[in-house]
Amino acid sequence: MPLSTHSSTAWRKSSRSNGAGGACVEVAELAAGVGVRDSKAPDAGHLTLSPRAWVALLAETRAGRHG
Repeated sequence: MPLSTHSSTAWRKSSRSNGAGGACVEVAELAAGVGVRDSKAPDAGHLTLSPRAWVALLAETRAGRHG
């Protein structure tokens, strides 16, 4: 994905983000799927996941397979 922050996109911090300033992830609904980026480096770009891949990632994370 190009280094675009989608300035008109409404990014929101994940409810699982660490409130102490570390491990912060932001997500947004994009035309191509779900955007995921590091809240500490929003200009570094983002990953775009298909809706199916997003659901799979959430399931894996909730099952404790990704920390």
